[in-house]
Amino acid sequence: MNLTHDMHRVERWADTHHPIWIDFIRMGLGIFLMVKGIMFLGDSEALYAIMRKSQFPWVSIGLAHYVGFAHLVGGLFIAIGLITRVAILFQLPILLGAVFFINPERGFYSENAELWSSIIVLVLLIVFLIYGSGKFSVDRLIRKPKKDWLY
Repeated sequence: MNLTHDMHRVERWADTHHPIWIDFIRMGLGIFLMVKGIMFLGDSEALYAIMRKSQFPWVSIGLAHYVGFAHLVGGLFIAIGLITRVAILFQLPILLGAVFFINPERGFYSENAELWSSIIVLVLLIVFLIYGSGKFSVDRLIRKPKKDWLY
């Protein structure tokens, strides 16, 4: 089948099966990612230390800046529901790296609390990649005709 057709089918299904409370979880996830981005940008040396001690110590400093910037901007986009799926696609490699490649005994991972939060955020990102942005989002305001904005 056509990939575009399948994407529209998934989008239609998600729009019809999207309870409002999921929008609030999406907003919370976006705010959480924004806070993590601010933390990473504010204490970039700690992020460099984590990357140097990971399985890939050759990771560049530029990637550390990408993580902070992607969390900050991507978190904002996810929170307000603007190009949510694209913002999630920029977050997924970061969270996959945090869950599978960063040693949970070092850096920010005290007592595995950060590992579990990374796993939960990864699962939520996958859920919202499927569900999309929902009713309370900028995406919906853009797609919806003006006469229907009040409903």
